[in-house]
Amino acid sequence: MRKIDMIIVHCSATQKGMDIGIKEIDVWHKERGFNGVGYHYVIRRNGTVEIGRKHEEVGAHCKGKNAHSLGVCLVGGITKTGDAENNFAPVQFESLASLLKELVKEHNISQIQGHQDFANKACPCFSVGDFCAEQGIL
Repeated sequence: MRKIDMIIVHCSATQKGMDIGIKEIDVWHKERGFNGVGYHYVIRRNGTVEIGRKHEEVGAHCKGKNAHSLGVCLVGGITKTGDAENNFAPVQFESLASLLKELVKEHNISQIQGHQDFANKACPCFSVGDFCAEQGIL
């Protein structure tokens, strides 16, 4: 099993009304040349956690960080005009907190970051550090 010491949180950069999941993101990522969905988990608008890549599989979600991280994507993150927006449903944040706590315990994770910490992007459109502090994660 590969060494996993970090979780990177993303958004799908979709509007509030778009209810997509692994299936749609898999198509998008294949169109970009990936061998499938790049995330390990996707959290849908209704809070359902869908499983993408297996933990043993290196993700395709954050350049330079994939080898030792898990990628978690929340569906949402932009307005109708394409601007960054924290438009996630409360149930998505509940699922995110539960998933992060579970993954931290399972892999002895020492770091949880947002994609914006490694790329010039707004993704995931909220402060992952503040969220983790509020939820008592790490």
